[in-house]
Amino acid sequence: MHRRKPRGLEWRSSSFFILSTVTISVFTDLFLYGLVVPVLPFLLQDRVHLEPAQIQSHVSGLLATYAAASLIFSPPATLIADRGSSRQLPFLLGLTALLLATLLLLVGQTVAVLVVARVLQGISAAVVWTVGFVLVLDTVGPGNLGRTLGSIFGFVSIGELVSPVCGGILYKKAGYVGVFALGSALLLVDFMMWLLLIEKKSAAAYTREDEGVIGNNLDSAEDAREGIFNSSEQDPLVAKDDDDEEYKVASNQPKWVEAFPVLYCLKNPRLFTAFVLNMLQATLLATFHATIPTTALELYGFDSLKSGLLFIVLLVPCLLVGPISGWTVDRFGPKPAAVIGYGYLVPVLILLRPVHRDGTSQIIQYCLLLALCGLGLGVIGSPPLVDASHVFQRYHKRNPNFFGANGPYAQLYGVKNMVFSAGLTLGSLMSGPLKERVGYGNMNLVLAALCLIASVFSFIYVGEKPTILRKIRP
Repeated sequence: MHRRKPRGLEWRSSSFFILSTVTISVFTDLFLYGLVVPVLPFLLQDRVHLEPAQIQSHVSGLLATYAAASLIFSPPATLIADRGSSRQLPFLLGLTALLLATLLLLVGQTVAVLVVARVLQGISAAVVWTVGFVLVLDTVGPGNLGRTLGSIFGFVSIGELVSPVCGGILYKKAGYVGVFALGSALLLVDFMMWLLLIEKKSAAAYTREDEGVIGNNLDSAEDAREGIFNSSEQDPLVAKDDDDEEYKVASNQPKWVEAFPVLYCLKNPRLFTAFVLNMLQATLLATFHATIPTTALELYGFDSLKSGLLFIVLLVPCLLVGPISGWTVDRFGPKPAAVIGYGYLVPVLILLRPVHRDGTSQIIQYCLLLALCGLGLGVIGSPPLVDASHVFQRYHKRNPNFFGANGPYAQLYGVKNMVFSAGLTLGSLMSGPLKERVGYGNMNLVLAALCLIASVFSFIYVGEKPTILRKIRP
């Protein structure tokens, strides 16, 4: 039976509109996350009326709640993205959860209500990041995935950059209503875009003509999905190891391996290290998020606006160095960036130890050190995901049917999101108690030690095996 074609089918199912919708969704998620971070200490102090000694632990706890919810809900989000027939419905449910969270943060007067709001935010983040990027893959195919994601992250980074400042300004000038009214407005725009969106495979079913045109696009995406694993240009590192059988998976695997093949791949030390580094990156970010506002308040008496500006100091160098780091990873592989990036962070984090109250000079010193930390964070962002994708490509090339018809991408993004959320949880839970027990400086000394260990493991396991270890091992 011929179904009537919806109005605006062409533009509603166009790649531009679909990619714009996903971009706005990810932008909104990060914007709302950054909007809340500098406001939390003041919200707990002014509205919940906590004692100053309790604020750091509650800020860390609320940040950890968000990350833990995202971690727990990432597996079902991955299953939905990998096996579901539609991306639109789960995404709309995720946005609904985010809208409810925003409203609860606006009206919440108790810690319990704020916890529920953060849980809903975490659930939404799991859906947005996992389902959203699988929809991007469906739309452009793996052959154009890297370039497309680069464009999306370039725009999304603006939200990450300006949201802490917007949160600080709005809180100071308009209070809680101003902060969360802006968030709600963005969400409503995002929600309307998703209601208008028509996925390409859904659009193909309306008319024979549309099916031919759009179906060809989908076929091209499928061809690219296969071609990316057969082209040495996509991953020069893969071509070097084409003759080894390390990535061959034996037949007759247990049921749990067939259901979640990514778990089988984690026995590979290179992949395991990539995910651990991804978790450490998130741990560092969560630690900065949890401690910068409270440290600025305790040492320098900063309000929400000035605390928000400190995140600009941290993020601008990160955003400037990120593309350069990505280029070096493409050109030289992920090992140099990972080793140098984590090694560089060791002395910079140690230099944060002597930060104390002493007027303008100490504020300037603190800002400079945060900027130097931002440079390091920009360097370590690319290597883990790139190296993990290399390993997944090798497994997929050796075992074309191992990951199912949709390939490894949904599972890669799902596990990446889980690991990153685990790092956010760990950083949020660890930083508050550690700062209170051993002090802000010694907390950064612990982070420096973790970065030193990460640099050593990056040298051993990230990318190709070092020549010196090849000589030692038979």
